[in-house]
Amino acid sequence: MDLTGAIWRKSTRSSGNSGDCVEVAGNLPGVVGVRDSKDPTGPVLLVAPAAWRAFVTFATRH
Repeated sequence: MDLTGAIWRKSTRSSGNSGDCVEVAGNLPGVVGVRDSKDPTGPVLLVAPAAWRAFVTFATRH
C-alpha cells in the first residue's frame, strides 16, 4: 500500500521522554496505519478500522 499520503499523529498521552511512542495514520482508505515514532521509515502495521477502535477502547479501559 502506498503510504505517501498518510498523515501521522502521536497520542496526546505520549511520554515526556523524547516523545517516543506509536504514531497512527487514520486517513488511509479502509485501514489504519500504526508505526514506531522512533523509526518512521520502518515497518507499518495496517489494521482494519474496527479492529483499531476495539483496541483503543480496550486499552483506555484497562
